[in-house]
Amino acid sequence: MFLVGLTGGISSGKSTVSSMLRELGCPVIDADVVARKVVEPHTHAYSRIVYHFGPEILLDNGEIDRQKLGQLIFADEEKRKLLNSITHPEIHKAMLKEILLYFLRGYRYVVLDVPLLFETRRLTQFLNHTVVVYCDPATQLSRLMQRDGLTQEQAKQRVAAQMPLNEKRGLANHVIENSGSREDAHRQVLRLHTKLEDSMDFLLVRVIAVAATAGLSGILLFAAKMLLS
Repeated sequence: MFLVGLTGGISSGKSTVSSMLRELGCPVIDADVVARKVVEPHTHAYSRIVYHFGPEILLDNGEIDRQKLGQLIFADEEKRKLLNSITHPEIHKAMLKEILLYFLRGYRYVVLDVPLLFETRRLTQFLNHTVVVYCDPATQLSRLMQRDGLTQEQAKQRVAAQMPLNEKRGLANHVIENSGSREDAHRQVLRLHTKLEDSMDFLLVRVIAVAATAGLSGILLFAAKMLLS
């Protein structure tokens, strides 16, 4: 099994591409979904967030108000870095557990849907392929304003808080151009899926895993013989 990183920018259409891959049978681990789980009440990350940002970010039921917290971090880079330092290690641990489960079930590859893939760079060294979902700046801004009901100034602020899509596009192995129709994006996803399915990258990982297992077995066997002699 090998790993594929999927990323994009706010309102670039990454979630749409992720859904298309799922429909094709690809296992997808969504970092946003994992992120919600690791900040649920009574978790370690939850306690640290409340300590640093105060109880005013909580809803009446005790859960974190993601919209209120989002407003705080998008307006303050230091607060955004603080939040990331709290949540990212917990997110990565949870994702690793899911990856291992898919590995044991024999999947050829797993897609990691990670919005800040290139910003943090903590996962890129483990990826065989990286995919960026790109759309032009005007389309991105328009989609964001319509989706979240933001003013143009608010939308620009949120876009500016992320690495520019042009920069991400230059770092990726594959690009899904999503400025046009859904049908056009779907055709590109199908081509990408075919490339990944035809890739032999998973064989190297399997060979390494088998070799490591065989090596461990050999060590255990040698130790047993020593103890019995």
